[in-house]
Amino acid sequence: VQLQASGGGVVHTGESLRLSCRASGISLKDYAIGWFRQAPGKEREGVAAHSTWDDNVYIADSVEGRFTISSDIAKNTVYLQMNSLKTEDTAIYYCAAQLLDRGSWFVGARYWDSWGHGTLVTVSS
Repeated sequence: VQLQASGGGVVHTGESLRLSCRASGISLKDYAIGWFRQAPGKEREGVAAHSTWDDNVYIADSVEGRFTISSDIAKNTVYLQMNSLKTEDTAIYYCAAQLLDRGSWFVGARYWDSWGHGTLVTVSS
C-alpha cells in the first residue's frame, strides 16, 4: 500500500486548498481513506474520512461546514477540499487507509493500517 499526499502550501485566512491522496496497491472499494493532521505540540487529529463502500463520511466538528472529502475511484484518489481556512488549520496533513471489515471502519487513528507522508498546510493571517 502506498499513499501519496499532495496539495499543501501557504495560504492566507479565508482562502482554500485542495489536498489529494493518491493510493496505489489497493482499491478504494476495499478501503476507507482518512485525512488526519498534526500541528506542532499537538496530537494527531482525525479530520475527515470516506468509504466508497457505503459512501459513509466522517467530518470532524472542528472543520464541519468548511472541509469536504470526496473520492474518485477511477483515479484511486481521495480529495480534501478545505475552504475558509483558519490559522488553526495549520498542520501537517496525512492520509491513511483502513481495510474495511465487512464494510465497517473506525475513525480513531489506531485503526488505520497504512499512512502516507504528510503535506504541510500553513495558514497565515
